[in-house]
Amino acid sequence: MVGGVSAIGAGLFSIGIPKDSVLEYELALKVDKYLVVARGTAAETARAQALMAELRPVVLHAHRLPLGHIR
Repeated sequence: MVGGVSAIGAGLFSIGIPKDSVLEYELALKVDKYLVVARGTAAETARAQALMAELRPVVLHAHRLPLGHIR
């Protein structure tokens, strides 16, 4: 654990996911749920979100990261 979160949580936080969301995602993983992360242009991520929405997930979040945050 790093600062109260797992290595996966620390990785999510390091790419700009808010800590409250990181904690939610870690809990979901602990109860055998899936976490899908997509990265790309605004158009690409909008398309990924639309495709995922068709599958009727329990939760679907989108996080906008600061420009240049991930290289």
